[in-house]
Amino acid sequence: MSRPTAILYTHSHAAGIDRAIEVAHAAADRHGWELVPSKDAEGTDPSLFIVLGGDGTILHALRASIDRRIPVFGINFGRVGFLAGVEADQIELGLDRAFAGDYETLMLPGLDVNVNGEAQIALNDISFSRRPRGGVAELSYRIAGEEVGHVRCDGLVASTATGSTGYNLANHGPILAWGVAGYVVSYIAPHTLTARALVVAPGDVLHVVNHRSRDGVDIAVDGVQIGELKPASEAAVSYRADVATLAQLPGSNFYHRIREKFGHLAV
Repeated sequence: MSRPTAILYTHSHAAGIDRAIEVAHAAADRHGWELVPSKDAEGTDPSLFIVLGGDGTILHALRASIDRRIPVFGINFGRVGFLAGVEADQIELGLDRAFAGDYETLMLPGLDVNVNGEAQIALNDISFSRRPRGGVAELSYRIAGEEVGHVRCDGLVASTATGSTGYNLANHGPILAWGVAGYVVSYIAPHTLTARALVVAPGDVLHVVNHRSRDGVDIAVDGVQIGELKPASEAAVSYRADVATLAQLPGSNFYHRIREKFGHLAV
């Protein structure tokens, strides 16, 4: 009888990562799993993704799992590790419970955008940003046929609940608890005193318009540039439920995690 397979994703420059990889392989053997490095994973049929890294590495694994319903269990070897199931000093505990199937899963949403005829999906956010040497952007957005915002700015971010503690948080946008259906739209450095972030219902499509006559704005999905929103053109962003699967230890509490990673929201 063949052993179940897990794919291992690692942060190559994290302190202690070589030892952590040895611990991961030992835990896999102990529980009867085959652990395959991600670079050698082509053609495999995994049941679990194990990540030794920070949020960027976990996000990379989650993107690889899109629509495959494969749980992603992260052990934090990064700086924040908001998506991680356990911290690095709990690696053996985390691995034993992951390989034993002692975890809960959370279905993560995404955002769809079509750029140059190609569909892309974000798990964290989609950003529309002015270019470093370009002029100030002038962006508007409409929802359900109504223009909601139109300002000069450095850009605009549409974020899922998962990504609301990233770029959106830096824009003073609201944090959406995991499990909240919907997404948030926030401007980047708006040249106005009245711009506010907006939480959008999951069924409403966001249309972003670039009003500049000369300068395009860069479009990035989860921090990776994928194209541009050309002058006098628009892009549509829509919510999509249940895109990827994050594994967490039973009883994991989002609000405790917020406090541990970012401090008290009010003092």
